[in-house]
Amino acid sequence: MFRIILAIFIIVPAIEISVLIALGHFVGGWTTFGLILLSGFLGAYFAKREGRKVLEYARFEWSQGQLPAQQLLDGICIFLGGILLITPGFITDIFGFLLVFPYTRPIFKVMLLALIQRQISKGNIHWINRR
Repeated sequence: MFRIILAIFIIVPAIEISVLIALGHFVGGWTTFGLILLSGFLGAYFAKREGRKVLEYARFEWSQGQLPAQQLLDGICIFLGGILLITPGFITDIFGFLLVFPYTRPIFKVMLLALIQRQISKGNIHWINRR
């Protein structure tokens, strides 16, 4: 797992820099800079808005005596999407927007749930139920 994370931290910035340089040559440096700022501000706005919606619905479910499991997965997706959106670069922005928007988020929720279940079955995540 460490090797995969290390590869991601090396490969993704290299790809992002290549895309930024290519886009800078195509549309100009200041336009590229403006697009980076615009995507960052829009991303922060959407992440904050979606995060508030999910938090309100989770509070509602909690007040009804239900466990807000789906909202927790939504919250994780929005948090990761927000991090990707404030990271400069267009590829990370694409994945960030996909994680934040409610129409594409279910795809990632399924993958996240499968990852969590796999880690639990391997014994990497322990569940302690105290009553």
